[in-house]
Amino acid sequence: MDAIEAASPLPQSPSHFSQQRHFYVAVDRLQFKMETLVDLLGVAGRRSGLPMVLCCSSRDELDAVCSAVSSLPYISLASLYSDLAESERTLVLDKFRQAMLRWNQNLAPQSADGSEIGKDEEKSHMIVVTDTCLPLLACGESPISARILINYELPMKKETYARRMASCLAADGIVVNMVVGGEVVTLKSVEESSGLVIAEMPINISEIL
Repeated sequence: MDAIEAASPLPQSPSHFSQQRHFYVAVDRLQFKMETLVDLLGVAGRRSGLPMVLCCSSRDELDAVCSAVSSLPYISLASLYSDLAESERTLVLDKFRQAMLRWNQNLAPQSADGSEIGKDEEKSHMIVVTDTCLPLLACGESPISARILINYELPMKKETYARRMASCLAADGIVVNMVVGGEVVTLKSVEESSGLVIAEMPINISEIL
């Protein structure tokens, strides 16, 4: 990860993303974190075609998240990890960018009735990625511009937080930070050092979509 971070360009300043909104979800205990994520996706993930990226700090967390989310019938899931073949990586990123284009062409809100979605193009689209496998802007890859970026693991450094934004989030996108216990201190540090306002997420995420 250090080598990739060193090779990446400096992240764009938070002011560049003036329309982005940042929220946090407080989780009482670590063992409830995955359950909270599934509940969150139970609402956000039912928005037809919604493009989302979830960032983890480690491959173990990526595998755990993919295992939990893969059973949700309304989400089309893909992942980026270090030993993924370049052709497969390109396919994952291209498919997601196509989903993002479809989302941008149909901005009318779509409410879900709770029924199972069958067609892939009607599902929400999610990429789960580790920090080492973010789009490599220094190598000419374009950002993937998701509507929602979920920080499953809160970055310890503001530079990592900013790099996730620059690599994965649309200019008017939404960041949702999952925060457990003592991580509130880290959250406040990232907020203050980055000049961001990170508000508590409404009980119903559909209010901010």
